[in-house]
Amino acid sequence: MLIFIALVYFCLACSGIWLVLFPSGREFLGQVKSEMSRRWDQRAARWSQPRSAPPATPVRDGRRWFAHRLKFVRRHALLFGAGATLVVVPTMLAVLMSNPGMLPGYEARIDAPDQQIAALLQGEQLAPPVALPPVAFTTLEVELVRPMLVDASRNWTQLNPDFSQRLLMAFKIMKEKHGYEMALLEGYRSPARQNLLASMGSNVTNAGAFQSWHQYGLAADCAFWRDGKLLISEKHPWAMRGYRLYGEVAESLGLTWGGRWTMMDFGHTELRVRGVMRK
Repeated sequence: MLIFIALVYFCLACSGIWLVLFPSGREFLGQVKSEMSRRWDQRAARWSQPRSAPPATPVRDGRRWFAHRLKFVRRHALLFGAGATLVVVPTMLAVLMSNPGMLPGYEARIDAPDQQIAALLQGEQLAPPVALPPVAFTTLEVELVRPMLVDASRNWTQLNPDFSQRLLMAFKIMKEKHGYEMALLEGYRSPARQNLLASMGSNVTNAGAFQSWHQYGLAADCAFWRDGKLLISEKHPWAMRGYRLYGEVAESLGLTWGGRWTMMDFGHTELRVRGVMRK
């Protein structure tokens, strides 16, 4: 639409320059002025006729008016044709560009779907990975980033089945396509634990009980398993690259990624289901 408006203004500007600066344009303006003066004189003469003169019939006046207009258009047929072209062509282009399928020879681009995502949509059932040893969640590095993680639930059966399969597919893609092995830090979270974490401050969570998708088995916090250790810190360049890739994969599977929030949570994903969250 903006392109069309720009074309119209460009055409008007060119027409104005032609009328003012070029001899043919000034001649055209002179002809228009003379024609208007002649018509005005004719009308003035008719108005000054005596009352006894037979008034012109509306039909005759209409025919005379139409004949004058038709004669004027024929005399300047080239100019009117150019003007019509300048108006019609940009309009048609704007319409066609708004719907590319109307353009001849246009074929809509259809990318081949990812085989793994297609398998997910066809109902492939993925099995959860082997559970990590509890000691992996008690290291100093983990406690500094995620306190109280040792008590978190990592039971895949407590997750919503649809969300669980999407998350497992994200794990599979991250490993096979990007070389990152993912680990589940926390899945289902009880209302009591949610309130406990909320009491620790906004740097942990702003959500109270039943204000988080964790309470419905529709959210999970994940990180990376590398060289026998959990790597959670976002300050690590390798991990930060992994979180970005994880966000892209998760979103491609219909999940919401916490890395786009104001209070960013790069390892968090959730499946928002209408009518589930309490208000």
